[in-house]
Amino acid sequence: MLKHRGFPGRLPGTDYQFTIRRANPKGATPLTRRERYRDRRPADRRADTAFVAALWAHFGSQPFDRGNLDAGRLSWLFGREVLPAEDPFDPESYEALLVLDEAAARAAFPDAFVREEQP
Repeated sequence: MLKHRGFPGRLPGTDYQFTIRRANPKGATPLTRRERYRDRRPADRRADTAFVAALWAHFGSQPFDRGNLDAGRLSWLFGREVLPAEDPFDPESYEALLVLDEAAARAAFPDAFVREEQP
């Protein structure tokens, strides 16, 4: 399992994790598309925004290995802002390639891109 060095481990001040420490001996938790409802808690929305901002800062629009990125956090974005970058895609592999869909991410999480646009 690839560990993404320098990637934030969690949302500061919360228990929302972005990475895992070690691989599960039974295999990676499968990535599944989770529905985001309008009545989600503000802290959940902040965590998603911070995670998208970290993905963009780390990888941009380039494909990246799933590695030690948290499956739960990825699943909130999977199929919309985070897409498979390979075919066939194995949702249970730590080596699976993903890509951030910049247009979808900017539309859903405009606050994640604010810092880069300021001079």
